[in-house]
Amino acid sequence: MTAKPSRPDHAVTVTRLVPRVALAGTMLQWGWNMRQTIICALLPGCLMLMLAACGDRATLPIEAGIGPQPTLPSPHSTLLPTVNIAPAKGWPAGEKPVAAAGLAVHAYATGLEHPRWLYVLPNGDVLVAETNAPPQPADGTGIKGWFMKLVKKRAGSSVPSANRITLLRDADGDGIPETRTVFLQDLHSPFGMALVGNVFYVANTDALMRFPYHDGDTQIIAPSVKVADLPAGPINHHWTKNVIANRDGSSLYVTVGSNSNVGENGMEHEVNRAAILKVECTTGRTRLVAFGLRNPVGLGWQPQSGALWTAVNERDELGSDLVPDYMTSVQDSGFYGWPYSYYGQHVDTRVKSPRPDLVAQAIVPDYALGTHTASLGLVFYAGKLLPPHYAGGAFIGQHGSWNRKPRSGYKVIFVPFIQGRPAGKPEDILTGFVNADGKALGRPVGVAVDRAGALLVADDVGNTVWRVTPATAQ
Repeated sequence: MTAKPSRPDHAVTVTRLVPRVALAGTMLQWGWNMRQTIICALLPGCLMLMLAACGDRATLPIEAGIGPQPTLPSPHSTLLPTVNIAPAKGWPAGEKPVAAAGLAVHAYATGLEHPRWLYVLPNGDVLVAETNAPPQPADGTGIKGWFMKLVKKRAGSSVPSANRITLLRDADGDGIPETRTVFLQDLHSPFGMALVGNVFYVANTDALMRFPYHDGDTQIIAPSVKVADLPAGPINHHWTKNVIANRDGSSLYVTVGSNSNVGENGMEHEVNRAAILKVECTTGRTRLVAFGLRNPVGLGWQPQSGALWTAVNERDELGSDLVPDYMTSVQDSGFYGWPYSYYGQHVDTRVKSPRPDLVAQAIVPDYALGTHTASLGLVFYAGKLLPPHYAGGAFIGQHGSWNRKPRSGYKVIFVPFIQGRPAGKPEDILTGFVNADGKALGRPVGVAVDRAGALLVADDVGNTVWRVTPATAQ
């Protein structure tokens, strides 16, 4: 039997083909990966452009949603939310906000990491909370969650939290701090601060903490002591917790924002949220003081009346003309509507389980601050440096809108008060935070008054604390 001749040429051919096929497959995979990369890179921008073309545009001027009796048109929900972001850019060298006539502004401190909140100690030291949201594993799932993360990233709100408080000391009073130290670190998304005697309180996102303090300290290294837990958890939608002491220092009022826009995550996740709590300093015992406040942040004692006031962010996605943010005096056991109604008895039909009994009790806020302005900072002026016109009135830091066309906020305003009540239209104090190209050079958040009587403003996109004085003081 004759053996078949071998075909070494066939083996050679196969051997040569294998790497070529592999190479072709690699090239195809590379091409597909590149397409995926390009699509993923372009998709957010394309989506933002698509959303920018969708949604509704305001039919009323922003002034219609300001004052003690704002105009409240019919709700206008759209398939896709109105999106009009001012992408974060930061301040070019030499640029700064525009101060109102008769006032001047300069940078008090620069190079900070997302400064959000301010507190002035009795000795004049200025404390800055450099902070941002903690990880929120359950607040960002699904298409809407992914979209909101994209919105926050473009707005400059997704940077990691520095989790520290920085101290600034201007010993010679020239408006420029000579000392800058880390006052506290390794915190958990800190925000509100308060000093009562020799005890310094910090409102972390999940707990109210206390530390020993001695006048002149530039750093605290002593371990913390938990005073009380605060609502947090895996959703923790509105993460900031502000704090202010009562008159005798026996208790602290703490703000807690809602875990949703209008209760869509389930009201079981809203226990002691959308509320102001009162915490006893010695025992940590906590009670609900006011509720139905979607996201209360700023807190202040009005000098003439002695009443506690808060600045509140209202709900989104009812159109560019709804719902106005507001500031209001805080009534003990008062209900302010969220999520079942807004501005008194205006029912929000999106809520799955209505509560007409609560709606009937809803308190109408005292003063509207404009739709979607994100009014966060609040401080009443009791200083002497600024003109007498400002005495007793409220400075408000408006972080700026994402859910309105045209944009609103992105400035610091002043609301005059007479005999403890708002008395007149708001006045622009600092503007120019958004440039002509629609980019956010900065975004104002917390406001405070320093020992000299100047206004301080925390700018979390500009990473700066600004100081406002009379123009003649420069």
